[in-house]
Amino acid sequence: MLARHNAVLLVPRPGAPARAAVVGVLDRTTYPHLRDRLLEFAADSEDGVLVDIERLELRDRALAKVFALVALRVGEWPAIPFALVTGRPEQRAVLTAEAVDRRVPVFPDPDTAEAALARPARQRVSRVLDRSPLTSARARGFVRGMCAEWMVPELTEDAELVATEFVENALRHTDSAPRLRLELRGGKLTVEVADACPRSAVLREGLDPVDAGLGLRMVTKVAKRWGSSRSRSGGKTVWAVLSRSRRR
Repeated sequence: MLARHNAVLLVPRPGAPARAAVVGVLDRTTYPHLRDRLLEFAADSEDGVLVDIERLELRDRALAKVFALVALRVGEWPAIPFALVTGRPEQRAVLTAEAVDRRVPVFPDPDTAEAALARPARQRVSRVLDRSPLTSARARGFVRGMCAEWMVPELTEDAELVATEFVENALRHTDSAPRLRLELRGGKLTVEVADACPRSAVLREGLDPVDAGLGLRMVTKVAKRWGSSRSRSGGKTVWAVLSRSRRR
């Protein structure tokens, strides 16, 4: 008899999709926990997520749409593949009936799923910034140098603006050293700043030109998408996606 809860067994593996197995019951009481755990797991997984649901009882069939919701959010950030694994025909029938398999690929076993998840070429780099009066300037210099190296000079100004705002918020509202990460893939540049504080990001609204932070309105103006995601480590990552086509 399955207990009235679900557990997510996590297996992160560098250089390959991380694997998670969900065990228990999916109903209205366990839905929020499963959703949040999978989102947190994806935030720390750089090469995709495979979720084995063979030991999950889909007590409320309509709630299987949680996997489509997670796939949609993961597709925005951290923009990694997300797939389900099950060899049970009755589960696959539920996923089809609820249209989950239209958004989430479903495979019969983990090895087949991993072989099928092809990732587009991407470039990624990160740097931990020390806390000092020069932190924001160093963040901008790092961004400027990488945009030049990756030959996306048209994104430099926007990326510097976003990095400055995110770094300044980390310095003002947390005690941790911010970690700045840039990722370029398919004409999209993602700017991320992670810190050890679990509280959601609070971006300043001020547009005073002498203020180092340019505010949420400026970030939303230049970014295609942005958000704040919690990580399994207990901290969070604030991120924004910049598009070459949007800039033009």
